[in-house]
Amino acid sequence: MADKKVKFIASKSENLTAWYTDVCTKAELMSYAKAKGFIVYRPDGYALWEGIQHYFDERIKALGVRNVYLPTLIPMSLFQKEKDMINGFAPEVAVVTQGGGKQLNEPLVVRPTSEILFSDYFKEIVHSYNDLPIKVNQWCSVVRWEKTTRPFLRGAEFLWQEGHCLFETENEANEFALTILREYNNVGRNLLAIPFVMGEKPSSERFAGAEHTYTIEGLMPDGQALQSGTSHFLGEGFMKAYDVKFLNKENKITYPQYCSWGISTRLLGALIMVHGDDEGLVLPPRIAPTQAVIIPIRADHSPEVVKASKELEEELKKAGVRVLLDLSNKTPGWKFSQYEMKGVPLRLELGPKDLEQKQVTLSKRYNGEKITLPLDQVAGKVPALLEEIQEAMYQKALTFLNSHIVECHDYEEAKKVITSGMGFAKMMVKSTNEAAIEAKFKQELNATPRVMPFDQRPFQSKDTVTGEEGADKVVYFARAY
Repeated sequence: MADKKVKFIASKSENLTAWYTDVCTKAELMSYAKAKGFIVYRPDGYALWEGIQHYFDERIKALGVRNVYLPTLIPMSLFQKEKDMINGFAPEVAVVTQGGGKQLNEPLVVRPTSEILFSDYFKEIVHSYNDLPIKVNQWCSVVRWEKTTRPFLRGAEFLWQEGHCLFETENEANEFALTILREYNNVGRNLLAIPFVMGEKPSSERFAGAEHTYTIEGLMPDGQALQSGTSHFLGEGFMKAYDVKFLNKENKITYPQYCSWGISTRLLGALIMVHGDDEGLVLPPRIAPTQAVIIPIRADHSPEVVKASKELEEELKKAGVRVLLDLSNKTPGWKFSQYEMKGVPLRLELGPKDLEQKQVTLSKRYNGEKITLPLDQVAGKVPALLEEIQEAMYQKALTFLNSHIVECHDYEEAKKVITSGMGFAKMMVKSTNEAAIEAKFKQELNATPRVMPFDQRPFQSKDTVTGEEGADKVVYFARAY
């Protein structure tokens, strides 16, 4: 292995867990809060979330979604009305029992998700088919008392968006859930340079109370899956539990059809793991808070270098590039190492010799390639160069994903894929065997069925595990975060 430039973080290839923690903390994305399982989002980390917010908020508003904000606390009596919900979240729920120094008359649940609050809200505003559809979303945090936490990937509190929509018909609600899933996939494709597998969750993995749960599943470098966003067709269950009704076009009282959907700061964990390397963070240009950093060489001895660097900074800003000029007194070597670790896509070096030759040296973070450009052409060419980097990073991640989806023709093949960290075990499953196979994989391999991909073309007629004819589902199994 080549010598590491950044010496104070663990090697990703040798210890992914330690490397991940080092990158999160030393790249200044987060720090640990005093309450166990909670984190502080530092400016560089929160800026990444803001980038996702900005992109996705524009996309959903174009679909007619409007933002709202509902309370953090749910009365226990309201929470208990939906049986599947309370059963699904009971182990993770935080409950407030005191307020103002006094025992509360009724305990309050800190929201683990907001279907209950939205159902109660919908009851107040839905009366006629003229009130539908309703498409609302909120950006907020939720609390789930997780036993084991890891920054961004699984925390006691995390940031997310949760969309909640009502429609007249089942088809409309289900189609909108699928529309949102495609938008989640676009977040990966167009912003984060991360490819996902899109599909439906098996019944055992559905969201509590859902009739269908759709998912985007990412694959991390250790071969484990990461559920990165879900949308749910909830049907009438919540509406019946909370007595939400409307008068339809046939002048009959009926229940609206409900769908909900969410992505969270878990996407930041995916971003870190998918693209990072032994030197630290590697950011795709479209999401990077700083797309290019200018590092003047021997600036303390050359006012001309400082002047040219400032002019270059202004030209890049005018070209729409998020650029940082580092005129601090730290050494160039320290700066190189720092911005390598922080994952800035482009480093621009400008020293006295460069100035004499009227050129700039550019270094690409994702592959270390160096190029030189005439000084007067840099601002014009950097935007296109950033787009080339963005696409190259996506294609690299896509190649990794595709090469780690392995068709498994029998149980031993599937076992090897999962235990060796080879990625998704693509299996043929006979529906009547589904529950038994899931139980076997969970117990013996600590693996679960992650997704039934939308591409359901069979690769064999036999069930991968039992060998029986009549396999009718393609299912990807994997260990997961």
